[in-house]
Amino acid sequence: MDAPLKKAAMEGLADALGFVVGGIAGWQLGLLLGYDFVGTQEWNLTQMIGLVLIVLGCGVGRWVFRRLLLKRN
Repeated sequence: MDAPLKKAAMEGLADALGFVVGGIAGWQLGLLLGYDFVGTQEWNLTQMIGLVLIVLGCGVGRWVFRRLLLKRN
């Protein structure tokens, strides 16, 4: 595998893992704080805060995994 393809594959893997792990971490943080987005069917402030925590977790997870990838290379 040539270097640009390997770099692109590693970046894609880092993004995917960062989004999934970060999203799960954000969801769990929301559950811990009492903001459950996934387990309810209604839409109110509690669920919106839970959704924001999940989205922030995805972004932070992607950022962390990209940083780890940069340190590795």
